[in-house]
Amino acid sequence: MILRQRKTSLIKSIIGFCFILLSILALTIQWMNMSSDTGSVQKSNKVDLFAEVSCSIKCPRASPNKLEFSSSSSESCPEYFRWIHEDLRPWKETGITREMVERARKVAHIRIVIVDGRVYFEKYKQTFQKRDVVTLWGILQLLKFYPGMLPDLDFVFECGDQPVTQRSDYENSKDTVPPPLFRYCGKHSSFDIVFPDWSFWGWPELNMRPWDELKKELQQSNELIKWTERVPYAYWKGNVVLGEARRDLLKCNVSKKQDWNARIYGLQWGLESSQGYKTSALATQCTHRYKIYVEGLAWSVSQKYILACDSMALSINPHFYDFFTRSLLPTVHYWPINEKNKCKSIKFAVDWGNKNAKKAQEIGKAGSKFVYEDLEMKYIYDYMFHLLSEYAKLLKYRPTVPRDAVEVCSDTLICSTKGIRKKYRVHSMVHNVSSSKPCTMPPPWSPADLQDFIERKENLTKQVELWEETQSF
Repeated sequence: MILRQRKTSLIKSIIGFCFILLSILALTIQWMNMSSDTGSVQKSNKVDLFAEVSCSIKCPRASPNKLEFSSSSSESCPEYFRWIHEDLRPWKETGITREMVERARKVAHIRIVIVDGRVYFEKYKQTFQKRDVVTLWGILQLLKFYPGMLPDLDFVFECGDQPVTQRSDYENSKDTVPPPLFRYCGKHSSFDIVFPDWSFWGWPELNMRPWDELKKELQQSNELIKWTERVPYAYWKGNVVLGEARRDLLKCNVSKKQDWNARIYGLQWGLESSQGYKTSALATQCTHRYKIYVEGLAWSVSQKYILACDSMALSINPHFYDFFTRSLLPTVHYWPINEKNKCKSIKFAVDWGNKNAKKAQEIGKAGSKFVYEDLEMKYIYDYMFHLLSEYAKLLKYRPTVPRDAVEVCSDTLICSTKGIRKKYRVHSMVHNVSSSKPCTMPPPWSPADLQDFIERKENLTKQVELWEETQSF
């Protein structure tokens, strides 16, 4: 009996000792996490937040020399560059202070600072599919294309899908000037500054090549099948989970009871990835006379790929825009589709196009011509250059390198990755400086001209709606 009691007491002592050790271990881990969160373990922070730039290669210490051009003249920029003035208009009178930029970081993913032609990167939170790093890569290529030409900069970037700086938040606020925030798309009810999206330098997660390569593949694909020999229906393929508009589009698919002239195909990217992207290659999807554009959670990068097919693009009433789409005109570059009655609207568009084949082909050609000519990579870099240069003019302080920022250059972003990511970066790298100056910026819209342009778009859309109501061909 006594022996049993001693044995029980010993077991309790051992359990108690183990409990104390576990408690000490838990407290130690908690303390380490707290230390890391507060920034006291700086090296640990950099490993966690800057895994993409944690390689042994160092950036060149010398700042790049300013690029000089033999000719003083340059070509005019495409018309969509005029929207740069509109995006920056909220800060035209007040300028941009450091305090404004600091306020924007509350919702931003990253901060980018350029000082003397060298780039520094501070990360606030994780992004989806490393969009932040690819965007940073694009900016680094801009600096290689126009070395030494960008002024010092300090700006923050939000890499999500939807705009976050809402105009309504500042209508009745004491602080009527919004913080400047860069992102990939905007909305008429937001203040976000629109910047070219990451996909121009490749989208490895979806096996989409850098734009220069993919554009050539799409052009070759267009030459294989003439418009008149294409399938005389409207085509869409994509992730139907993203957004109500896409789920609703499924109702327009052909069935035993009804044919809305639409052929809709859902795409599961996880399954597609496991099967080697056999059915998602964009260059194989220019086979129909009409292609549908529908937004996802917000705007979709697919719009330029759809326009590039020579097919007449059927655009379901978009609520968001990227940097170039505001200059597209209905019945000129695309055909507008009524989102509230999309199935009937799609059917009418296809019937109209098949009976007015010449005009439908002209619309398709105008859309692809816009993409191939006005979205060359030089213009992408020119747009970035002018947007950032105009933004820099508004800064009322001299940018300085943040304490926790890490310097990055093309070499560090190449050496820190592998596989298809590395392949896309190598393929999208700028190897030669520009042989010509950036294009010449068009002037801002006058209020009257801007209103005329908006009314023209609205009237062209209303004309199509009238045709639908009267079934006029």
